[in-house]
Amino acid sequence: MVGAGTAATGAPCRIVVCRDCCCGSVKVAGIDHAQQLARLRAEAPVRVSDCLDVCDQANVVVVQPSAEGRAAGARPVWLGLVNDPGATEDILAWVRAGGPGVAPRPEILDLYGCVPPRRSAS
Repeated sequence: MVGAGTAATGAPCRIVVCRDCCCGSVKVAGIDHAQQLARLRAEAPVRVSDCLDVCDQANVVVVQPSAEGRAAGARPVWLGLVNDPGATEDILAWVRAGGPGVAPRPEILDLYGCVPPRRSAS
């Protein structure tokens, strides 16, 4: 059986969830942060990250493509303001369908798109 966002061969989609100074904190009210994390973990591999440096977009979720998606040229997709259960479910539906590079991103997720920060080359 192929799991959520998993190609017939290769690694599945992975999700990175920011949980640091703003994301996952009381600064973002009206969402059960623990429940959001548990829901994501129930469907896909999840890594919790320190600050991803887009605090104005808290809560930030990054969907990393599966092996199949990467082979198709897909890049990680950054989503911000993921602050309601509906947005979480929209992300999970996309991951179940294959995620970046495999399944088209649902138009509703365009509302959550955010630009990753540029890292200085030091």
